[in-house]
Amino acid sequence: MIVGGDVASQRLARELVARDDRVWRLRGPGADPSWSQEPVGVGTASVWLPPGVTPQTDVVYLAAGRGHRGRPDLADARRELEPWTSATEARVVVVASAAVHEPTSHSPGMISEAEWAAPREGNEVATAWARLEEELGALFANADASLAILRVPTVAVPGGNDPVSRLLTGALAFPSAGFDPPLQLLDVADLAAAIEAVLSRGAVGVLQAAPRRVLSLRQAIRAAGGRRVAVPFAARLLGGFDPDERQYLRHPWTVSGRRLAEVTGFEPRFTSAETLERQFGREPSPWPEPDPYGQDRRYIDRLGATWFRFLHDVYWRVEVRGLEHVPRRGGAVLVGTHRGFQPWDGVMVLQLLARELGRYPRFLLHPTLVKFPVLTPYMMKLGGMVASRANADWVLERDELLGVYPEGVRGAFALYRDAYRIDRLGRAEWVRMALAHGAPIVPFVTVGSAESFPILGRIDCDAWKRYSLWPFIPLTTPLPLPSKWHTEFLEPLPMAGRYPPEAADDPEVVTAIHDEVRDRMRRSMEGMVRRRRAIFFGGAFERGER
Repeated sequence: MIVGGDVASQRLARELVARDDRVWRLRGPGADPSWSQEPVGVGTASVWLPPGVTPQTDVVYLAAGRGHRGRPDLADARRELEPWTSATEARVVVVASAAVHEPTSHSPGMISEAEWAAPREGNEVATAWARLEEELGALFANADASLAILRVPTVAVPGGNDPVSRLLTGALAFPSAGFDPPLQLLDVADLAAAIEAVLSRGAVGVLQAAPRRVLSLRQAIRAAGGRRVAVPFAARLLGGFDPDERQYLRHPWTVSGRRLAEVTGFEPRFTSAETLERQFGREPSPWPEPDPYGQDRRYIDRLGATWFRFLHDVYWRVEVRGLEHVPRRGGAVLVGTHRGFQPWDGVMVLQLLARELGRYPRFLLHPTLVKFPVLTPYMMKLGGMVASRANADWVLERDELLGVYPEGVRGAFALYRDAYRIDRLGRAEWVRMALAHGAPIVPFVTVGSAESFPILGRIDCDAWKRYSLWPFIPLTTPLPLPSKWHTEFLEPLPMAGRYPPEAADDPEVVTAIHDEVRDRMRRSMEGMVRRRRAIFFGGAFERGER
């Protein structure tokens, strides 16, 4: 049985029939009040159980096609699926939506099923999908039938009723100005294959299907043949989107399909770009290999040859020691101190390592850095990732460099008089990351960035905190001052061979490593501050060590 009525549902029905001609639709009550079966068609189907009849079949319920503007219809879901709870051999697959992951600046991207959290900012679309999953879970808790909820990202088809499909269908697209989130566009054929894999393996629970690779919103509009007309977020209804829908065109809500692959062996055939080309009838485009988190190394190199080079070599005249301690290959955790309110110290480390070593670290970010227009795509292209354990694991599993500022946003907003004090390096989660992956810890310290934006005072304002996610309004200079910077990379602390991965759960080991790193960074920072002759010129290292 297939239940669904929108354009995407109709295409999916055809795909399922093409893959398996044993799929049937159960036709509801008519002139003959008995079950009648016929090869599956398109459109909707009603469930009607005659007295004494217990259905035994596979049921695919397409929740996205039964509601309004991409939202599910909870009453319809209960009405259609409740009769199947008593079917002993029935297997029910509900095609839900990855839109359950509320798109906000807190979203880490590439979210797993285990990372899902209830909507925190009241997005009605995410709330509706969360309620659907909750109610269906309760409905089938003690049922004879099995239930699998398959979360899928956008199934992009012309005329689809979700926000992304509606944006891509028209000749003019009206995304929010200053945002360019990564999108996952799942081909209908891949969705059919995922459903078939779930049914054939008898998978249950919540699973997520994701396409191969992502595509930026800007690229998707171009691939669909539309013209992009960016509008301010304040123009909330322009383009036919309500405020909650427009959030899905601002922040990432990408998901990981790893668990589905592990449970069923499902592997998608098509990338997001290929999906658009197939569904919208466009000519294939030579898209570059996209990064799932948006890092753009060509963008970094372009800025590294111009603007970043000027800042690093001319404006702040960054003096560097210990670059040989940064691994030329393999994963490592770079642990630094962040001062001066703006994240330029991390950008200068990125510039240095990309230019000198050809390595592009990814820094874990506070959500405030991916909340605002223009700043959000800029930080993502530089490799910034919202701080989360899953994102850190993703980086280290690929033997890349992970950059962390464990003092967090409060270290960045430290008063100038306390700028070169180190008390504690956060909750030591960075130590657990390094231990779990056997990655060396490379501490580094920068002196001089605190003088670029010296924080002379702070204003505590609740309204500003809610809007910006900053802990304070800093009283500082409007533009960065040309102080001279000094950066030192310290000798790495090896983890592999010294500690087993299980040591990540040993508080004594974690605390000992944290304290050792903190003490070394403190001595390095105090030594540089003591040796430098002035804030705006002079060196902080011994001659021959730069």
